[in-house]
Amino acid sequence: MRRTPLYDEHVANGAKVVDFHGWLLPIQYAGILEEHAHTRSRVSLFDCSHMGEFILKGHGSIRAFDRLVCMDAAGLPVGRCRYGALLNEAGRIVDDVIALRLDEDLLYVVTNAGALDAVRARILEHAPDARDVSESTAKIDVQGPGACEALMAAGISAARDLRYFAVCRTTWEGAEVIVTRAGYTGERGYELYLPPELAPKAWRALIAVPGTAPAGLGARDTLRTEMGYPLSGQDVDESRTPLEARMDRFIAWNKEFVGREALVELKRRGGYPVLTAIRTRDRRAPRHGFEAYADGVAVGTVTSGVFGPSVGYGIGLAYLPDALPPESILTAGPRSIEIEVSELPFYRQGSCRD
Repeated sequence: MRRTPLYDEHVANGAKVVDFHGWLLPIQYAGILEEHAHTRSRVSLFDCSHMGEFILKGHGSIRAFDRLVCMDAAGLPVGRCRYGALLNEAGRIVDDVIALRLDEDLLYVVTNAGALDAVRARILEHAPDARDVSESTAKIDVQGPGACEALMAAGISAARDLRYFAVCRTTWEGAEVIVTRAGYTGERGYELYLPPELAPKAWRALIAVPGTAPAGLGARDTLRTEMGYPLSGQDVDESRTPLEARMDRFIAWNKEFVGREALVELKRRGGYPVLTAIRTRDRRAPRHGFEAYADGVAVGTVTSGVFGPSVGYGIGLAYLPDALPPESILTAGPRSIEIEVSELPFYRQGSCRD
């Protein structure tokens, strides 16, 4: 088991620590429901230091990376972020990623922990000058309506003028820190990328701000599911394409990229399942791996399912036929839980773009 630079902070704060893709990470502190509500109303800190980061310097390296992803990474303006997916030759998702344009000739790429080995292999094969800086980077996510105020109180004033899906570089305690405003909860959210040795000090400075508390993977899962955000390795993986994952709006069809021909052909054929919002009428939740049935016939598979604390009923995501209209009634799982095709997001009062 690997430990992030914040492991001792989690233990000191009474976190329940679990194995997540080989990392010891907190699943909860005070409790998932309490941490979920706190994020929706105040400010929560999440340790995301297990994620992967890469630096691509020079236009040649950036163009090489751009050919591996479905979004337009090379055309990303300085100071902006862009979400998309790194694909294989079959057009399937190796991992979903976020690209940050730090300078004209500098691209910073953030990936997930589960697929990091596969991502690293593909990036370094096609862009050998790329640098994997995952080991020398800690990541703290600051999420909630008061996130900006918490960062400013801790001395990170650069957050004040940052627009949604923007990035900047600043200095804190004598070290360079990358600050983004993206989020994974539906609330206003910021991400700090900083040297590992500085992470505990930053964590403690933020925790000291009134109204700020730590949160774990459990609340992160309920928060992101209420927004319909996919989880890498669960909702999106190498068995799925961006078209199936409803990532159409992140595909730059006007450029060449690995897997493009396969996606064009899939789009032409149609008839593929798509990642679909589902809900129950009570607190019971569909669960990952449940088969979904229509009139006793298996029509798809649930990939995510939780009780949604902010909405009061079970919610989830499933790969289902695209032809199923909203409010279609299905059953799922061994006990035939009744589920309904829904629309995203489940939770609509977040302020991530404000």
